[in-house]
Amino acid sequence: MSAQRAASSRPTADTGPRAARQDGGADMPSIAVVDYGMGNRRSVEKALERVGASAFVSRDHAELRAADGLLLPGVGAFPAAMATIRELGLDELLRERAAAGTPLFGSCMGMQLLFERSEEHGGAEGLGLLRGEVRTLRAPDLKLPHIGWSEVQWRWRTALNEGLPDPAFLYHVHSFIAYPADPEVVLGTAEYGEIFPAVVEQANIYGAQSHPEKSSTHGLRLLGNFVGICAAAVDARMPTQPSGLGAPS
Repeated sequence: MSAQRAASSRPTADTGPRAARQDGGADMPSIAVVDYGMGNRRSVEKALERVGASAFVSRDHAELRAADGLLLPGVGAFPAAMATIRELGLDELLRERAAAGTPLFGSCMGMQLLFERSEEHGGAEGLGLLRGEVRTLRAPDLKLPHIGWSEVQWRWRTALNEGLPDPAFLYHVHSFIAYPADPEVVLGTAEYGEIFPAVVEQANIYGAQSHPEKSSTHGLRLLGNFVGICAAAVDARMPTQPSGLGAPS
């Protein structure tokens, strides 16, 4: 796959993101877009609503704890983002909710923040939810930042990429990429100068280096699948009625 081919392609078919919802599952899971002042928060909120979530933007700890899923957006510099996240006490909250099993999705720089550290602007510690570090994208013969559509090749199938074509086309804007310590967390790869992790997944932690909210039908499908994952997590926590119990007489 070439960078030139990836940049000139984009999805055209409607892949039906709402189809990713679980039939009979929880109605409109609540997904909080974590507000630390950086990222396309409102655009992400609207995209989540479009694919069936009850979405809201918040930095309030009680509201974030009550959400069925969390989406961590990101645009800008890694060190500045982490400084604000720590100042707001969101680093410990995100680690707490991840440990509790709440589905967490990082988009664009939000995916990078899931890792242990970044070399950007002298270096900074990340959330450490995924092992590995973030480094400069090695594309000596290409312009940085990488801006445009890229083919994402899937390594295997999970609930996160269900219904997406192989390759899928997602829109990227970045100069840094993650280098996971465990290659098994890489669900999808793209190429721009070098092959890089485009989508990651480990247990209830998910991430996309792209901007799904700007990635047309394929990006919406990815977000819709995350909404479905959150709905399934809610269903799994709900008590079931014992069988054989009839209506009261």
